[in-house]
Amino acid sequence: MKDHAMTVLRKHMFDLPDGMIYLDGNSLGPLPRAVPDRVAQAMTGQWGAHLIKGWNLDGWMAQPSRVGDLVGRLIGAQAGSVVMGDTLSIKVYQALSAALQMRPERRVILSDNGNFPTDLYMAEGLIRQLGHGHGLRVVDPEAVADAIADDVAVVMLTQVDYRTGRMHDMKAITERAHKAGAVMIWDLAHSAGAVPVDLAGSGAEFAVGCTYKYLNGGPGAPAFIYVRPDLADQVEPALAGWLGHEAPFAFDLAYRPAPGVERMRVGTPPVLQLTALEAALEVWEGVDMADLRAASVALCETFIAEVEARCPSLTLASPRDPAQRGSQVSFRSEHGYAAMQALIARDVIGDFRAPDIMRFGFTPLYVSEGDVRAAAKIIEEVIDGRLWDRPEYMARQRVT
Repeated sequence: MKDHAMTVLRKHMFDLPDGMIYLDGNSLGPLPRAVPDRVAQAMTGQWGAHLIKGWNLDGWMAQPSRVGDLVGRLIGAQAGSVVMGDTLSIKVYQALSAALQMRPERRVILSDNGNFPTDLYMAEGLIRQLGHGHGLRVVDPEAVADAIADDVAVVMLTQVDYRTGRMHDMKAITERAHKAGAVMIWDLAHSAGAVPVDLAGSGAEFAVGCTYKYLNGGPGAPAFIYVRPDLADQVEPALAGWLGHEAPFAFDLAYRPAPGVERMRVGTPPVLQLTALEAALEVWEGVDMADLRAASVALCETFIAEVEARCPSLTLASPRDPAQRGSQVSFRSEHGYAAMQALIARDVIGDFRAPDIMRFGFTPLYVSEGDVRAAAKIIEEVIDGRLWDRPEYMARQRVT
């Protein structure tokens, strides 16, 4: 553990409040120290000084692809296969609509009940909009492989379950989907920057993800979409945006898709958000994902052992086998919401997911073994002392 921690621990590169143990990077990553100056420079030195000239002088128009390659390195994607922009929900819609067009004779979208709800919502909305008799088949995560039948057009899964951290075998599921003739879409929201991913090796047609979690891009940071390079010139975007056009400034009245993954661009790039993300990704320079994964597993194993020894009333909700778990640990508790609020009040930051899950994320870039042991001790104090049993901790806030 310690050798790996020395390899990847970069706490000095983050602006974290003194005394805080931050175990919620799986929801929102902390602020990298390089970001404020970089964004300020973009605001005054680019937007302020250059105004509209910044699109050419400062490379704003190329940002989505340039930053896409930086993200691509962390998810095992080929150069030029990832582009940034819009929100994850938009990227799910784009990938799913394009995938369904690739299998026009089939009508089933297969997913699981561990998928993030917005992915299922987008599928339901697209089905209603198409009006072609498509259906969404949702099964338990453990039943996905056996549910991939020859009527399935698309398999759409989140690799790491946002609640429990249960992790699908990307290569095995993708191979099963392809054997059945289905198209594969992976949501990497809880994978990118957390676990090693080999998109190129998996053969998956599409992947999407957000960048405000383990990639530390900030609240509202833009999403990404991956299209397998051999398909990128063939997919047909349902959202045919101006910046996905082959020649946006020709102002043609008819849409002509840009070559490659560029056709998956939709709206104007969020320059300031992309600037923040681009600066944040510098934290990853020289980080080996295998080292990061080893450090993450060690932190999670220590946390599970400490919490189970100290708090027998909590029930592990995550897989016990680290090979089947992402970079988070979840425990079930009847009083999970109030207990989490009590922890947050004591500067141990995790979050709660209904109905009863206390969720903790582990990012070895800024979480140490000492942090983990200290957090477990405070959890013991909160649980054993019933410190959660106060009215202010039971009042549900809008964001849990």
